[in-house]
Amino acid sequence: MTEVIVLNGGSSSGKSGIVRCLQAVLPDPWLALGTDTLVDAMPASMQASDAGVEFGPDGQVIVGPEFRTLEAAWIEGVAAMARAGARVIVDEVFLGGAESQKRWQKALGELRVLWVGVRCDSAVAAGREVARGDRVIGMAASQADMVHRGMVYDLEVDTTHAESMECARTIAAQVS
Repeated sequence: MTEVIVLNGGSSSGKSGIVRCLQAVLPDPWLALGTDTLVDAMPASMQASDAGVEFGPDGQVIVGPEFRTLEAAWIEGVAAMARAGARVIVDEVFLGGAESQKRWQKALGELRVLWVGVRCDSAVAAGREVARGDRVIGMAASQADMVHRGMVYDLEVDTTHAESMECARTIAAQVS
């Protein structure tokens, strides 16, 4: 049985909408956790610090050593919840591409994971970013392709033209 679903995609690619739809269509309860959960849990001082995470005016995301330390603990914590019996959907932005995936693979170890790439045309994601109003303009375009470099997925969905529910149903069909 699938224990963890990891969705990876750039900012404003539609991951969060897919997560909500997955929670609605999957028969069992699934926890939703993501990189935004981690950033929101950090002290405000780390959200504008060389050691924490900085958001450049062009949408660039720069992470420092204190962020990486907390991120590593958080990843291990998510894996521990799954090992304890919670089914978890992870909403992630793998800024480091394959290196980011390797960190998660190491922590998730023997757990059964469904790796899902969430793609979206960069222009469409950029339009969503503007409409959201809560992101630094430029993040969506800069991340659209970068987060998928070197990645290995079990499944990919594209939200450029597909709605969140359609993508969620495609993913749910792969959950055993």
